[in-house]
Amino acid sequence: MKVGILGTGEVGQALARGFSSSGHSVVIGSRDAKNPKSAEFVRSLGPNARAGSFADAASSGEVVVLATLGLSTFDALQLAGTAALDGKVVIDVTNPLVFSEDGPHLAMGHTDSQGERVQGWLPKARVVKTLNIVGNPSMFRPEYPGGPPDMWLCGNDAGAKDTVTRLLHDLGWPSVIDIGGIEGARLLEPLCILWVRSGAALGNFNIAFRLLRK
Repeated sequence: MKVGILGTGEVGQALARGFSSSGHSVVIGSRDAKNPKSAEFVRSLGPNARAGSFADAASSGEVVVLATLGLSTFDALQLAGTAALDGKVVIDVTNPLVFSEDGPHLAMGHTDSQGERVQGWLPKARVVKTLNIVGNPSMFRPEYPGGPPDMWLCGNDAGAKDTVTRLLHDLGWPSVIDIGGIEGARLLEPLCILWVRSGAALGNFNIAFRLLRK
């Protein structure tokens, strides 16, 4: 598939590497389409990838990934042009984090979520929340001694969730759990905080979640 990625930070780069390695073509977009660091990065990925602006990534992707800083996502979507995302599958990987001396906190929760806001900003897109509960080094081909971890997703469109499930399989996530509509982001986003605090307590952020079955 053609995958557009909004964001050239560590998350965006990890996913660009994963999708291009899996045979998908990638456009990774930033605020500055001529960012030399972005150009250098996509050269390392080979012919399946190119750099561009947020608008380039949004218009060229059949599937578009939001890998922006959580509270900057609205501005990034305005630069991308929200109409370019109409009808498309949009994967929201973001977390609405604010930072204080005692670590990150969510800017919203319980009765709202970033995933729901993204769907509200993009009423004609098919938003799926996923991959926000793990560190970027584990987003592609996660390997752990106890076996592969689980990944959760949520969204209002069943077809979009099927597409994202297949893409997650391509990225090396064999177990994908669908928890329903986009309001499930109210559950997934706090898991980011649990991941951070668990990593801090263990002194090891190479961790991921797995649901034990019986």
